[in-house]
Amino acid sequence: MRQTIATIIFMLCGVSAAWSQQVSAIDVSIERNGNYMAVDMSLDMTGLKVRKNRAMLLTPCLINGEDSVDMTSIGIYGRKRYFHYKRSNGKNMISGPDEITYRAKKVPDTLAYHQILPYQGWMDDSRLKIHGELYGCCNSILSERDTVVGEYSIFTPKLVYVRPQAEISKMRAIEATAYISFPVNKTEIKPEYLNNRVELAKIQATIDSVKNGSDYTITTISLKGYASPEGSYEYNSSLAKGRTEALSEYVREQYDFGDDVIVTDYEAEDWSGLRVYVEGSSLEHRTEILAMIDDDSRDADAKEWLIKSTYPSEYRGLLDNCYPRLRHTDYKVSYNVRTYSDINEIHQVYKTHPQDLSLNEIYLLAQECEPNTDEFSDVFETAVRLYPEDETANLNAANAAISRGDLTTASRYLEKAGNSGEAEYARGVFSYMSNDYPTAKIHLRKAADRGIAEAKEVMKRI
Repeated sequence: MRQTIATIIFMLCGVSAAWSQQVSAIDVSIERNGNYMAVDMSLDMTGLKVRKNRAMLLTPCLINGEDSVDMTSIGIYGRKRYFHYKRSNGKNMISGPDEITYRAKKVPDTLAYHQILPYQGWMDDSRLKIHGELYGCCNSILSERDTVVGEYSIFTPKLVYVRPQAEISKMRAIEATAYISFPVNKTEIKPEYLNNRVELAKIQATIDSVKNGSDYTITTISLKGYASPEGSYEYNSSLAKGRTEALSEYVREQYDFGDDVIVTDYEAEDWSGLRVYVEGSSLEHRTEILAMIDDDSRDADAKEWLIKSTYPSEYRGLLDNCYPRLRHTDYKVSYNVRTYSDINEIHQVYKTHPQDLSLNEIYLLAQECEPNTDEFSDVFETAVRLYPEDETANLNAANAAISRGDLTTASRYLEKAGNSGEAEYARGVFSYMSNDYPTAKIHLRKAADRGIAEAKEVMKRI
């Protein structure tokens, strides 16, 4: 990251106010290349004059708060001091044997300075200063001064967020399961029978939560009934159908819905539910029973008889502990949510019912937040929680994670961000921030080819 700095006058004042020296730092360049920092500058030495018994030491230094690192010093010596130090074979040079040393009369008008340093994290947003010291006899410091000549600010790629398309119709649904009990071989609903009042109240509470919402319009109430596998498949089919229709009629009696709102379906026997139960059980012959359940060469009645006759004890356990839960009704209340356009209203809905917002509405809310703040990130995190498989939601959440330096989370979201130009650019920025420059180039080139102008700017920095 190169920055051309205007000439800065660096003055060292001696013991006499009439004495001064000038050194100008020109074209300062501070660049990071992977694991190294390169510092380059030109020092204009034409205004420098050092007396024969004096010495000047210029020490460039990168500093950020309490962290700093000194670089190789430049020593300019008057004639007398120069030969005194030279006779010691460099061991007595002020800053040590690695010092860049000049006799005052021989110093070039322009001195090119180049230094390579191992990169450390604190160097981001650091400053380059020159510490100057004027020495008299016996290495006594007559004067010293610090002058800042450059700054290194880490390049932060611009992140490209994508506005999701607005939903034409905001369809939502609440799904649950009810366990309505029926007397043996009966299909009539008796609210007072066993735990039916509680189960029926669950269904009504779900419907009411939508029906009473001023922003909602119920479109469909779906009921699907199941029977358990004991008995013949044909008879269970009749039971499942009749009991589902009975529940449908009960719901119709409680509400004034149109004829097309309530739809029904049924499945004679819930073999999927049986399989889930057995798979998670500790039955002695769990593996064998699972194989019987999965045997498509037999019909349902044959499979049920095989389990019952082969493992009668475990079958009785299934009758008592599993089969009652296989007699259930899955219900779903589908509804439409009105569209929100006022940002204050969106904010209120976000706080109470964020699931009622579309991705586009959540995006509009994010635009009202200060970028790269916790609030900004939280909005995009909420969006991806509500729409976990949506590519745009994952892309924007990945960008938000990158902006706060959370590359682990960003990586997870990028897996579901799709292959758009914006997604390729985000992967390029992610790789750049991870110091994986070869991979960054691959993604950034793809993004640039797809018209993402920001990709070219990042590629300049690699």
